[in-house]
Amino acid sequence: MQTPTLVTPSVHSTWLHLGAGAFHRAHQSWYLNQLHKLGDTRWSLALGNIRNSSSQATLDQLGHQQGVYTLEVISPDGDIDYQTITSIKTVIPWDTKLAQLIHVGADPETKLISFTVTEGGYFLKDDGHLDLEHPVIVQELTDPSNIATVYGVLVAILRERLATQAGPVTLLNCDNLRHNGDCLRTGLNEYIAAVGDKALAAWCDTAISTPNSMVDRITPKSDDALQQRLVDQGINNDQVPVACEAFSQWVIEDDFIAGRPELERVGVEFVEDVIPFEEAKIRVLNASHSGIAWAGALLGAHAIDESLTPQVREWIRDYIAQDVSAALPKGPINLDDYCTTTLHRFSNAKVRDTNQRVSSDSIAKLQQFILPTLKTRYQQGDVPKATLVLVALWYLFMQRRAAGMLPFEYQDRAIGSVPFDHIFAEQDSLKAFAQSSSLMGSLAEHPTFTEDLRDVVKQVEKTLEESL
Repeated sequence: MQTPTLVTPSVHSTWLHLGAGAFHRAHQSWYLNQLHKLGDTRWSLALGNIRNSSSQATLDQLGHQQGVYTLEVISPDGDIDYQTITSIKTVIPWDTKLAQLIHVGADPETKLISFTVTEGGYFLKDDGHLDLEHPVIVQELTDPSNIATVYGVLVAILRERLATQAGPVTLLNCDNLRHNGDCLRTGLNEYIAAVGDKALAAWCDTAISTPNSMVDRITPKSDDALQQRLVDQGINNDQVPVACEAFSQWVIEDDFIAGRPELERVGVEFVEDVIPFEEAKIRVLNASHSGIAWAGALLGAHAIDESLTPQVREWIRDYIAQDVSAALPKGPINLDDYCTTTLHRFSNAKVRDTNQRVSSDSIAKLQQFILPTLKTRYQQGDVPKATLVLVALWYLFMQRRAAGMLPFEYQDRAIGSVPFDHIFAEQDSLKAFAQSSSLMGSLAEHPTFTEDLRDVVKQVEKTLEESL
């Protein structure tokens, strides 16, 4: 067994992050690095993966580099700043039993465990409860030694902390789920109940906290061009750089049971209630991002900035002005201004994000980012035509996939949860799509949803044909 790559830090507490993707290294790790630059090094990061995923090679290389990497930060005007990130002090090699990851998580010095496992990694149903019939959950509950989910590894860590009296710990969700801390708590509680560990359930009542948070920073997939730009800057010893936009935001409910880094010193907002911030971000930025990617793929575009045609911009502005503004209560964020800022950020060609990456895991994104607005608008007695445009774009996107006509391979960890082969084999595939409860949840039974969507799909198809 490999030993963790460790640089002994002069700190008192460890912050473990699960998920060695680019976003963590452009966001949470960057914020802690900013705090270190101010001289506060009392916290350090440990980084590991739950699954032997595509990011495993990155994690291995990061271990060879002692956790150090370069962050390319690109301003809206195209100015570039290269920053050396050194906040990750422990890189945990992956092993089949996750023994080293669990060991670090159960260490008394570990006071904070955060994670980025994508929206689909929580296996939540339309009603917000854990899908105990999902094959991945069933497999893990049947064979607890074969850990594949955030719940499985957290239960292993928390059991060890309980057994060794390692003390309380904060579990910080950094994924784009509304009420993400509450979602994690619900899923974890129901997972522990399914395991039947009453002692652990009782301990968790008082020994963990799960604050809600909102994260935001566009972080495109790294490519050879990024590597070449580093070489042009004389940086030749970094095989795992990350690029991101200059804009960054992190809003967190201040509920840390075992202490936390003083991240407010570097721009993190600690609030009593994160909901107004996360609702605006999820419904405006995240939903729009997905809609633009689906539209761009249908138009034959490669990247998000290339997909922002005048028509696509109009669709996004109408969606926010007509439906999001009506669905959300008045809050601290001006949605029109937020929309303008968001579209400006997406149009930055130097922070080029691909439609393939943004459209991945669209099942969870549809359910988390878009369906809540649809449901609220229907409850208000209105037909949400502007939001239905986004659903229509995804229907047409998945129709293209079924026909083998997408310009790239679509990736979705929840693809097996929806019978797309059956849906698109039906004579009326739109009806099968709209009335799939595994996809649309309770909306599948709405009396006018199917025909409302059918009307909008026809309009969108006509508009797309005129655009090509």
